[in-house]
Amino acid sequence: MPTFQTYNVTPTLPATLEPLREMSFNLWWTWEPSARRLFRHLDPELWNRTNHNPVRMLQLSRQSRLEELSQDKTFLRELKQVFEAFEKYLGRKDTYGKTGAGSTIKNPIAYFSAEFGFHESIPNYSGGLGILASDHCKSASDLDLNFVAIGLLYRHGYFRQQIDKEGIQEAINLNQNFHHLPIREVRRGDMSLLVSVPILDRDVFAKLWELRVGRVSVYLLDTDAPQNSAEDRLITAELYGGDLEMRMRQEIILGIGGMKALSALGIQPDVFHMNEGHSAFLALERIRLNVIQKKLDFYSALQVVAAANIFTTHTPVPAGNDSFPREMMRKYFGAFAKELNIPFDELFSFGQTRVDPSDPFSMTILALRLSRHANGVSKLHGEVTRSLWKDVWAGVPVQEVPITSITNGVHTKTWMAPEFSALYQKHLGAWEEHLAEPEFWRGVIDIPDTQLWETHQKLKLRLIEFVRERVRRRRERVGESPEAIRKVNRILDPEILTIGFARRFATYKRGTLLFSDKERLKRLLNDTTRPVQFIFAGKAHPRDEAGKALIQEVYKFSREVGFENRVVFLEDYDSYIARRLVQGVDLWLNHPLRPLEASGTSGMKSAPNGGINLSVLDGWWREGYNGNNGWAIGAEISNGTVEFQNEGDASSLYQLLENQIIPLYYAKPDGKLPLAWLQLMRESIRSVTPVFNTQRMVKEYTERLYIPAAKSYEDFFRNGCGAATQLSQWKAQMRKDWPQVQISDVQVANKDRQNILVGESLEISARVHLGGVDPKHVRVEAYHGEADNGDIRNPTATVLNQSSQVDADGNYIYQGSVPATESGTYGFSIRVVPTHPHLMQAHELRLITWS
Repeated sequence: MPTFQTYNVTPTLPATLEPLREMSFNLWWTWEPSARRLFRHLDPELWNRTNHNPVRMLQLSRQSRLEELSQDKTFLRELKQVFEAFEKYLGRKDTYGKTGAGSTIKNPIAYFSAEFGFHESIPNYSGGLGILASDHCKSASDLDLNFVAIGLLYRHGYFRQQIDKEGIQEAINLNQNFHHLPIREVRRGDMSLLVSVPILDRDVFAKLWELRVGRVSVYLLDTDAPQNSAEDRLITAELYGGDLEMRMRQEIILGIGGMKALSALGIQPDVFHMNEGHSAFLALERIRLNVIQKKLDFYSALQVVAAANIFTTHTPVPAGNDSFPREMMRKYFGAFAKELNIPFDELFSFGQTRVDPSDPFSMTILALRLSRHANGVSKLHGEVTRSLWKDVWAGVPVQEVPITSITNGVHTKTWMAPEFSALYQKHLGAWEEHLAEPEFWRGVIDIPDTQLWETHQKLKLRLIEFVRERVRRRRERVGESPEAIRKVNRILDPEILTIGFARRFATYKRGTLLFSDKERLKRLLNDTTRPVQFIFAGKAHPRDEAGKALIQEVYKFSREVGFENRVVFLEDYDSYIARRLVQGVDLWLNHPLRPLEASGTSGMKSAPNGGINLSVLDGWWREGYNGNNGWAIGAEISNGTVEFQNEGDASSLYQLLENQIIPLYYAKPDGKLPLAWLQLMRESIRSVTPVFNTQRMVKEYTERLYIPAAKSYEDFFRNGCGAATQLSQWKAQMRKDWPQVQISDVQVANKDRQNILVGESLEISARVHLGGVDPKHVRVEAYHGEADNGDIRNPTATVLNQSSQVDADGNYIYQGSVPATESGTYGFSIRVVPTHPHLMQAHELRLITWS
């Protein structure tokens, strides 16, 4: 037989359909239902086969079909309307970024993330972190911020999940052809734009690809270039793949290569936002550039760089916080330290708490040390994060650790079913313009019961048909019997209460908690009048054996007598399955081990679709739950063994299902509609939708972090970085002089200091020795609050005023009063902290002297 060479034939797009090509290369279509409808109409079968990828569709469409549509007046009219909406979106001038608070940031905000999950057709993400990063970009586009994002482009993506006959997860490598994706290679003339990144003894080259997301550009680096060795071409092969050394190389390409990419593109940001610690090497590269180009010393450069850096941490789980051993850091960054003009050990210490010198180099700690703004992703996560990383600010009270919180959100239009969007449009008006206004959403009360329920049931039926189709395909693939394939039509029932559980199968998310009392669950599933059914989906990291075992367990339950047809595990969880689930289930289930869920966002996606949350009070749900909009599993346990939490939460879950949730769902006083359940749906929509969205979230980032960071960066950058140099020198002097600072004598002026009446004040004076420290550079405070087992609860710091210099030794008297506003037992201490007009954090120097 002869061997054949292959070649591609691409159809010619008729001129009248040219707008389709332009729209296919901008992900605006992913959240615009009318645009998706247009592409689907080209060829519904091809739409599904290409994983909803318009670029690939236009490459594979039949020429005859395109010619036919180019003459179809109805299609052309619709195309014109959609394209006009697209152009109007891109051209708007009355936006938050042009006329609102966002307009004060002149140069771009650069947002770095290791993964982005924009849509199933671009599998460049593993889970929640990537979905959140993408929703952040979509809202930055909607708000019209001056915003650019940087990431890596993975040839094999994360992985496709297949579940074999035994329920074991198999990881199937993707092999993406980037020319089939809605991305374009960045070129200079007829050449690819390449950036080179020194790694060990060689330069590694990365190509740049641009992804347009509405008004925002996302630039993705790709080392699979012929200029690289076979080994280096694999750096961007797969997301979170390979060993620790590969992770190190990926993070160098992301952080340092990302900085070089911005430079090559001529983009000069004022703000650098690190979404998780993977990109933290960008801070070292920025310091290096200031040392080399501006001739600053390391510590002056650090002040300039840290002023503009923002760091968001997303997980308290160790696996989510990368760290590298000393020898690996020396191998990759030994020469880098020389360029910074500091000893390697000094550089290494920026990735440590400095409590234990044998600790590895933590990317999270590097990001915290080199950013003046840091945040967790829910209020509870903020508390957990301050406690987790308090040793980075040794000696500082945990509640004063400078890590704030901005609670996550979701890009509502991406996740809301078009049917619900139309329902809100009809009864509430232009909901997109009023998305983050709680008052506006009170209007859901006016949606008639019948319409609300019918819309929800339509989506639920669609979900069940989708699930059956997916299960049928899997059973055919693994070679199950014709009988087992026929039985697929018995799986799930649209009249039954349907509960969804879909997320990464990490052990702390407790994917099998529901099965801890099998007989009790079996009774619930098979109740003759009030049954319940569950849909599961999720991937485990290919090397997470415990996570894979949980998936196998759930799968095996789903095939057992008494469980089958009522419990389903859907393979290959991606954003398409996620949309179908959050739009179709009645109830969204979430039960991580508290407090390990930093935020979670899947439950936020369910609410605008009329879904109700049943969750542990962890992450966002601790803020979202109001007693009337869903259910809270278990008590707010913050200690106790894992077994204790598991038992308590499983028991609570069963009781809620048996005594509250199932009876409420099936209570239909008129025989047709579950009226009390509908009220709960309304309250879920009303309370969650306007708050837990990325429009509110990105505005919060802008006003609380981006604007202050841009302003501080500008201040430090001015006059040849004079303020930064001055601050750096002052800090060095303070560190030298601080050991002389002592509090020698604390007096209370009240006659009876043990008993003070409400309304009076505790009159305090302290004698403070400052040595060589200028009194204008210290703040003396009374630190006081309720006494609690030798500690202080809910402390407050009251500044004491300097009244006089006492003696030749440089002792000063500081005085002040602490008001007694409520009865109880209180404690106080006196402390001295350094202060300077250019400090951005109260405890930037981590120097504090206590009485």
